[in-house]
Amino acid sequence: MASDPKVHIFEEVANHNKTKDCWLIISGKVYDVTPFMDDHPGGDEVLLSATGKDATDDFEDVGHSDSAREMMEKYYIGEIDPKTVPAKRTYIPPQQTPYNPDKTPEFVIKILQFLVPLLILGLAIAVRHYTKKE
Repeated sequence: MASDPKVHIFEEVANHNKTKDCWLIISGKVYDVTPFMDDHPGGDEVLLSATGKDATDDFEDVGHSDSAREMMEKYYIGEIDPKTVPAKRTYIPPQQTPYNPDKTPEFVIKILQFLVPLLILGLAIAVRHYTKKE
C-alpha cells in the first residue's frame, strides 16, 4: 500500500460496475476486484451486486476467512471520501391497497354458489305456480 492513498469520490467508484471494470467499497477502502472476478467463489454476480454502494455489510455478512481478508490487500487502490457516500436509505415498502376479502375471486364464487341454486329454485317455483292447472 502506498503511504498516501488516493481518495476516491463515491460517484467515481460507482461508475466501475462492470465485469471488466469492478470496484468495491469495503470498510472505507476502495478495491479494484476486476482481476478477481473469474476467481471469486461466489461468482462475479456477487461482486457486481455489491457495486455502487458501501459493500461492507455484504462482505461481513458472508463471514470471509482471514485468507480472503489478506487477499484483499492486493486489490486495494485507495480510500473513499466519506462525505461523498450517500446516507443509507431505509427500505420503505410500497403503498398497497388494504386487503378486502369481499373482492377476491373466491368470494365471488361463494356468492354465486349460494345465489344460483336460489335462482333455480325460484324459477322452478314460479314455473310450477304459473303452469298449475286449476
